[in-house]
Amino acid sequence: MPNGQIAFALARIGVFLRSLAWEQAEPTGVNPTQAQILARLASRGPSRVSVLAADLGVTQPTLSDAVAALLRKGHLKREPDPVDGRAVRLHLTELGRRVAEAAKNPPPVLMSALDTLSPGDRDAMQRALIGLIRALQIARAIPLQRMCVTCAHFRPHAHDDADAPHRCAFVDAAFGDAALRIDCGDHEGAPEEDLAHIWARFSKVA
Repeated sequence: MPNGQIAFALARIGVFLRSLAWEQAEPTGVNPTQAQILARLASRGPSRVSVLAADLGVTQPTLSDAVAALLRKGHLKREPDPVDGRAVRLHLTELGRRVAEAAKNPPPVLMSALDTLSPGDRDAMQRALIGLIRALQIARAIPLQRMCVTCAHFRPHAHDDADAPHRCAFVDAAFGDAALRIDCGDHEGAPEEDLAHIWARFSKVA
C-alpha cells in the first residue's frame, strides 16, 4: 500500500512541523495560529476576519479568539474597510510586523533536511506537493492556495528549455519547476474553464 505509507510519512512530518511551530512561536509571545495570522497579513496585506478565516482554513470563532489576543498584545489594529465603511479590516502594527518577520522564516532544521535532497528530487517533490494540494483543494478539504497552476499568468511548458520550461506573464520571465510558487502575492485566479487545461498542460497530458 504505497499510498498508505506516503500518508503515514506525511502524518509524521505533520507532527514534527506542529511541534516546531510551537517552538518557533513561543519566543515571540504568540501561538502558532496567531503567528499564521500575522504572517498571512504580512504577505497579503490587510484583511477582513471572514476572509482571513477562509484563507487559513479555521472557523470564524477560532480566528476571532486569536485576533482578540493579538489586538490586546498590540500586534494588530482595526481600520475601516475602504470598500465598505460598515466593515473593518485587520492591519499589522509595527510590533506585529516584526513578529511576523520572525514567524515566517522556515525552521533551519527543516531547511537543512531539504538541502540533503538532490535538485531533481526537490523538483519532483515540488511538483508532487502541488498536485497533492490541488487534489485536496478540488475535494474542498483545504483552503485555496495562490499557486502558479491556478494563476491566469501561468504558461506551463511554453518553452523548449528543460531548465526553464514555464513562463510567468506577470513578470514576463521563464522559470523552472524549482521556482513554482505555492503561495504568490501576485496570483490572479485563472477562469474556472481554463484550470483543467492549465493543469493538463503542466502535467504534460495535453
